[in-house]
Amino acid sequence: MEGIWLVFLVVFALNLLPAFAPPTWVALSFFSYKFPDNDIAMLALVGATAATLGRVILAKFARTIVRGKLLSEDTRQNIDAIKETLEGKKTLTAGASLFYAFSPLPSNYLFIAYGLTTLELRVLALPFFLGRLIGYNFWAHLGSAAAHKLAIEAPQSYMSVYFVLVQIACLALIYVFMRVDWRRLLQEHKLRWAGKRSSQYLAPSSQLGSHGAPHQAGTGAGRR
Repeated sequence: MEGIWLVFLVVFALNLLPAFAPPTWVALSFFSYKFPDNDIAMLALVGATAATLGRVILAKFARTIVRGKLLSEDTRQNIDAIKETLEGKKTLTAGASLFYAFSPLPSNYLFIAYGLTTLELRVLALPFFLGRLIGYNFWAHLGSAAAHKLAIEAPQSYMSVYFVLVQIACLALIYVFMRVDWRRLLQEHKLRWAGKRSSQYLAPSSQLGSHGAPHQAGTGAGRR
């Protein structure tokens, strides 16, 4: 098929970018217009595959580089509270991923945040692939008219003020995601800003118990 490898490479590269990448549907709409003889279903399949692979690698980058090398131990323990909550709710996570895949919201920040939790990526990636496959079929069918406008009238329209503001807002959400005290929010339903002063609170209760027991024993022995 004409240009199919180009479609794969472009979509894959776009989904590797952590921020300010144009929406994938714009690229697919353009390619469906540029190569009208291509099969729409195949174009959507290639696009969904490339997009999912790119997002999975982005999530692994967030896990290995951002979490492993850039985040403090307090922040990692804070994010682990989300992991502990979602580990037993795979169906809910998969359903939310499928719903999100149908939305026009950028998915790069979703995969970055999910990668920081170290949860199983397949729980997010498989429904995301399914949602993108269906969605890209829709956009590819509408590609002739949409891509004609984007390619001829406004090739840089994706870098509009709205697009830039959405990207900046999502970057701010990632920062908030790492700073909210998730253990307190999930357990006590209190929204607090995590900090060094709460590092002991952020530790799992099992660890707190193991540290607390020797202290109490020592105190009792001193009294006797």
